[in-house]
Amino acid sequence: MKPSSNKVPMHIGIILDGNRRFAHRLMLKPWKGHEWGARKLEKLFEWCNELDIKELTLYAFSVQNFNRPKEEFEYLMDLFRKEFDNYKDNPNIHEKKIRINVIGRIWMFPKDIQEKMHEIMEKTKNYSDHIVNFAMAYGGREEVMDAVKKISEQIKQGKLSVEEINENTFSKNLYLENEPDLIIRTGGEKRTSNFLIWQSHYSEWFFLEKHWPEFEKEDLIDVIDEYKQRDRRFGK
Repeated sequence: MKPSSNKVPMHIGIILDGNRRFAHRLMLKPWKGHEWGARKLEKLFEWCNELDIKELTLYAFSVQNFNRPKEEFEYLMDLFRKEFDNYKDNPNIHEKKIRINVIGRIWMFPKDIQEKMHEIMEKTKNYSDHIVNFAMAYGGREEVMDAVKKISEQIKQGKLSVEEINENTFSKNLYLENEPDLIIRTGGEKRTSNFLIWQSHYSEWFFLEKHWPEFEKEDLIDVIDEYKQRDRRFGK
């Protein structure tokens, strides 16, 4: 799905940045901020439902994040276990028919977390009212490389010819085919950090000073209002 020319964004990407700095400001252990960030996601789903946002793609854990300090890494893994269990049984997910996808090199996670990810994807695969994509063990360059390998294997097996390779073919072999209309990065940093490097080629970017746990509905509305004012020419 290409970016929408409509003034209302159908697909929003968010880089969930600033959890640790938020915790540091409260004089908590740095990784405790991730728990605050997880609670904020529950609110985000409510706001997007109210604002009729069809799809969310959330940069939650990069390939490089596996290098976090051991105590923080183990805390995050326990948090992921807890959150995916919560999503599996959360009545709001099922009542609002939210399809949950996990995109990235999920084989890098402990086996029990992989199983939880696959379980929630299986339970929600037939929902279509809203879509939430969690980018986990994700990296944009890694996604492109994995797509190249998939296409190469299809050519090797005689399922695809070199002449059939085009942008559409390539997109279909990525973790995520849909392209966000706008991308928000919280936390004050002004870089894209390897997020959706193929899909974001015409996305509108917004960089916010607020850390992710501080993000509120008013911030989302402000971003959408500014997005509506931008002239999206798509190179024309």
